[in-house]
This record gives sequence, structure tokens and C-alpha cells, in this order.
Amino acid sequence: MKTRMRFAAGLSLLLALPLAQAQDANPEVAGLTQRLFAIDADPALNPFASLERMQARQAVQALSNARSRQRPVALEIAQWRVETAEVAAQTEAARREIDRLDRERTDLLLEASRREAARARQEAERLRIQTQIQAEETARLREAAEAESLARQEAETVLQGVSSREAARLRASRQRAAELKRQEEELLRSLESGGETP
Repeated sequence: MKTRMRFAAGLSLLLALPLAQAQDANPEVAGLTQRLFAIDADPALNPFASLERMQARQAVQALSNARSRQRPVALEIAQWRVETAEVAAQTEAARREIDRLDRERTDLLLEASRREAARARQEAERLRIQTQIQAEETARLREAAEAESLARQEAETVLQGVSSREAARLRASRQRAAELKRQEEELLRSLESGGETP
């Protein structure tokens, strides 16, 4: 490709010398030559359509050397060749730009996909941590509820024990009070009986 471009550039310089001399005598040659030079001077088009540009230069050279009777046909061929070179260079440049944009688009899509995957991983990790925290909180609440239930059962057992002891004390106290009352009544009866004796 580089050899081909060097060859076309060298040929362009060789053909440009006689063309430059013929420009003053032939305005068509001058116009076509300027169009070819415009392609050469444009860095966006210069790398492309080397063969077509060479053929266009040859056609312009043939036009500048043509006899008056051959000039109409030579002019038509030269114009067609120059236009073909312009279209070919623009087409190849556009194709290269499309390829570049396609690569850039692919890179952007790949980067977007990577970012989306990274966001999905982060979201999954966030949900995993949240689920773990919820599970730990649920386990803690369950343990607290079980501990509270156990403490309530123990308290009820203690209260039942206290109630049983209190009831026993109350019964014992009532029995003692009843016994004391009975003894007091007996003592009173005994005193009354002793006072009535002569």
C-alpha cells in the first residue's frame, strides 16, 4: 500500500511538470489539474484512490497533448477520470470514517456493557449485604423473643411458687389464729367456772 502511494505521488510530480506548462494554453487542463491537486493537498483524501488519481493525471496529460480534432473526446475522458478520482477518494475516505465510527461505537457499547455489568454486580452485592443484615436482624429478634418468652415463663413459675407459699402462710396464720381463739375461749370458760365455785 505504501509502495503504491509512493509510486502514485512520484508519478503525480512527473506528470505535473508538463501539465503546469500547458495550463496557460489550456484552461480545461488547468481546471482539471487544480482539482487533482486539491485531492493531493487534502490530508483526508490524499491517502486514497491512488490508481484513479494516476489514471486521471494520465488523462489530463493526454488532453494537454491532444490535437484539436481529438480534444473533445480527450476532454470528456479527462473530466470523467478526474471526477472518478474525486468520487473514489471521497468514497474511500467516507468508508474509512464509517469504519472508525463503527469501531468507536463498538468500543462505546462495550464500555457501556462493562459499566452496566459493574453496576449489576454492585447492586447484587448491595442486595446480598442487605439480605444478610435482615437475616441477622431477624435472628436477633427471634432470639430476643425466645429469651423474653423464657423469662416470662420463669417469672410465672416464680409467681406461682410465691403464691403457693403465701397461700400456705395465710392458711397457717388462720389456723394459728383459730387455735389461739379456741384456747382463749377455753380459758374464759375455765375462769368463769372457777369463779362460781363456793
